[in-house]
Amino acid sequence: MTTRKATINRLATGVPGLDEVLGGGLPEFSFNLIGGSPGSGKTTLAHQIMFALATPKRPALYFTVLGEPPLKMLRYQQQFDFFDSDQVNSSIRFINLADVTATGDFEKVLSRIVAEVEAHGPGTVFVDSFRSMLLAGGRDDKSFIDQQQFIQRLGLLMTSWQATTFLIGEYLTEIDPNPVFTVADGLIWLRQSQQSNSIVRKMEIMKMRGQRTLPGLHTFRISAAGIQVFAPVSQDARINPPPALRTDMKLRMGVAELDRMMGGGLPSGYSLLVAGPSGSGKSILASAFLIEGARAGETGVIAAFEQRPKAARGRILADLIDADRVGVVDTQAPDLSVDEIARLLITEIRRLKASRVVIDSLSGFELALAPTFREDFRESLSRLVSSLATTGVSVLMTSELEDRYTDLRFSPYGTAFMTDAIIVQRYIEVDSRLLRVLAVVKLRGSEHSNELRLFHIDADGIKIGAMLPDREGLLGGQPSRELKKEDPVTGVDDD
Repeated sequence: MTTRKATINRLATGVPGLDEVLGGGLPEFSFNLIGGSPGSGKTTLAHQIMFALATPKRPALYFTVLGEPPLKMLRYQQQFDFFDSDQVNSSIRFINLADVTATGDFEKVLSRIVAEVEAHGPGTVFVDSFRSMLLAGGRDDKSFIDQQQFIQRLGLLMTSWQATTFLIGEYLTEIDPNPVFTVADGLIWLRQSQQSNSIVRKMEIMKMRGQRTLPGLHTFRISAAGIQVFAPVSQDARINPPPALRTDMKLRMGVAELDRMMGGGLPSGYSLLVAGPSGSGKSILASAFLIEGARAGETGVIAAFEQRPKAARGRILADLIDADRVGVVDTQAPDLSVDEIARLLITEIRRLKASRVVIDSLSGFELALAPTFREDFRESLSRLVSSLATTGVSVLMTSELEDRYTDLRFSPYGTAFMTDAIIVQRYIEVDSRLLRVLAVVKLRGSEHSNELRLFHIDADGIKIGAMLPDREGLLGGQPSRELKKEDPVTGVDDD
């Protein structure tokens, strides 16, 4: 005997990133609670979902209780891009239950809701604030039992009417002993925290019957467009399997002599770290990398955390940005998270079908984050690099280093192991002058020069000159070799 499984349709919420966090969308006809503290974004989330799902044939009913009156609520919600005034009173109806709720009689409240639902046949139903409704009826010793019966009957009726229901409530903690937590099919919890002058909003799907949601806290942002949720970047590996990378194909860097030092260029799909002190030319090399890609017919994306790319990187790159050949990820928003930057990067990569990405710089990236996200910056950065690798792009990241002259380091974040290639830029003092030198210190699985080369910067960019002469211990007395090859797994010299 074959048992047929029930198919549950999943609804697209209209909230970017939320469907992915929910595990594919919202289960149709589910009974859900949107909870959180005041000001965390509950009403905005409910309205955004409502405007996305409501249709004339399957309208939305939005019941207000003791919270904001409908007119006052609409005044603020109409500021969002998702708000459509043509839907109000056609596919969306607002109903004020304040009078009947004030009686404290759950039977009267339920009867009013039943009458409205039977009259309009909604596809979605919202009750805001549901907690206020329950508090209004909790006036005697029987209140808890009455609440439980009311919630169970409401949930059963909504499911039988084939309506997807959302109860919105100001719950300060998910441990609150409330029967709605047990009856609800889904619990969507919104949180906000303040650290210094930063406010960070996070969402958690604490419960969603019948489907696998993404665990943990997911940052979200409220903007003029509404709410956008940023799922962990590591999840992209499951959605988009890594393409077959052609590491035999080399990308030119935009500096001819550097290409020769790298054995022909950067292997396609590699991540490259350019480390050096302030003013050593990291951003100039990053710009050259994008410009060279454009010359080859490629598109690119840049996330600039220290200076605006169009203002400070030359006319050529500015023209490419204006022509939409190079996309720019907005890094000026306050209280950024690594997951948000990752999502923005991946969105631009997909939009432009980009093959080159620049992050300039990791130091500025860390400072742009809200303080709470700086604590695990190294781990988050590792997820970011892994996520970008799944898209098949080649990534160049710059890292600011304090040049201690005798201390060779690649990054203050311990990111050397995350990248496939490393170029180090340094200053040296020769005859009372500071000179710039660079070296390719790592290029996994590929031959490259180990020479320490002098270079200078002029109006045309970086110009690499002769090898640094081995005098007075500048090279530590080590003989130079033209090329070396690293083990493809460990990145260590073969010999």
